[in-house]
Amino acid sequence: MESVQPPAGSQVSRVPAQRTPPEQLAPPAPAPAPVRPRRRLRTVLGIVAGVLALLCGTGAVAGFILYDRATAPDRSAPDVVVVNYLQAMLVARDDNKAALFTCGSSIPSMDGLRDQIASRERELSVSFAINIEDVNVAKIDSKHAAVTAVIRRSATLDGVQQSLTDNWRFELREQDGWRVCSGQPL
Repeated sequence: MESVQPPAGSQVSRVPAQRTPPEQLAPPAPAPAPVRPRRRLRTVLGIVAGVLALLCGTGAVAGFILYDRATAPDRSAPDVVVVNYLQAMLVARDDNKAALFTCGSSIPSMDGLRDQIASRERELSVSFAINIEDVNVAKIDSKHAAVTAVIRRSATLDGVQQSLTDNWRFELREQDGWRVCSGQPL
């Protein structure tokens, strides 16, 4: 086969083909914009997580407040304080709880009564039921009050129900709530 020469003046020559400069090329077709992944699920999960965090935080605060109110001793009124103090001192025999209702130290006359009750229970081999009755408040002023109460000790001895009552007078003072400062038998 014989090589054919291109006619003179034609654009085909023996020069190797050259590439067209980029500025002379037609602009490339724009690539399609990338499709954004759907973020609806992520948004919904974010909102749900935020609401749950808010609910948990609110629940924790509410729980703390309710716990604090439920466990705080009720020192709102002199008669309530005397009853709570006597329950803690004579029924539960819990010095720590009783101290929540006092002016800061134990009340020696009440310590003596509690020791006397415990001694009689051991001596007679019985357990006394303690009732606080006829609690009356005589307010002296906005910072001081006097409360009288009857303390009844009951037990069954040899099949017979027996009881003994003692009348007491308690002096209270308002110190971040009412507190028992002293107590004496009448």
